[in-house]
Amino acid sequence: MIFAIPFPAIDPVLIEIGPFAIRWYALAYVAGLMIGWLYVARLAREKPQAMARREVDDFLLWAILGVILGGRLGYVLFYNPVLFLDDPLQIFYVWRGGMSFHGGLIGVATALVLFCRVRRLSLLMVSDLIACAAPIGLFLGRLANFINGELFGRVTDVPWAMVFPNDRTGLPRHPSQLYEAALEGVVLFLILFAVLRLARAREKPGLLTGVFLAGYGILRGIGELFREPDAHLGFIFAGATMGQLLSLPVLAFGLYFIARAVRKP
Repeated sequence: MIFAIPFPAIDPVLIEIGPFAIRWYALAYVAGLMIGWLYVARLAREKPQAMARREVDDFLLWAILGVILGGRLGYVLFYNPVLFLDDPLQIFYVWRGGMSFHGGLIGVATALVLFCRVRRLSLLMVSDLIACAAPIGLFLGRLANFINGELFGRVTDVPWAMVFPNDRTGLPRHPSQLYEAALEGVVLFLILFAVLRLARAREKPGLLTGVFLAGYGILRGIGELFREPDAHLGFIFAGATMGQLLSLPVLAFGLYFIARAVRKP
């Protein structure tokens, strides 16, 4: 007999007033953006200064649009294109779930390029600040995935396995959302913090951006080893999941930015 830890009964809806409901998932996005914004504002005060406080405040709206639009379109294109071809209006049903980090990354990167061009700021210096704050949102987002009982792990017999209420098999599984919260959130944040403080990274534009991208690519790949592949996709190629394949170009870009920053005198 396989034992499993009971899944904590946490209502995905935090507050419900009439027809309006505030979900933990939405709160995670809001909290991630707000805490990240405060952290970027603090870093922006240090020299060399990448942007003024007013510009940090202005970029928050650009980041919100990049995360939401990019995350949703990325999910549509990468994970479920057939569904949305059948019913394109579902693209706008964001309350039903379905966001992609890789799509959100592309969305924020696009917003960042446009913002820096309009404001005439150093793209790499600004992106380094944003990279330092990104793990905060990743951590909170993975916790929200856990609360929702979604994106759970593969079947296992480890002592801390859980049976998720949304899993029709009823089998004990890895709480992979917590693994990813620890890896993509806590570990990656600490790595970036250490590089920022110990490697004089602010004097090497692009280094922190590269460390974030490469670190995410590696840690996401590790996390995917414990996560159940999407049922409608399964394993894509040679036992790799869609998340792992999408993380390969992220890793490649990260290594490029690291090499560029280290090589530049």
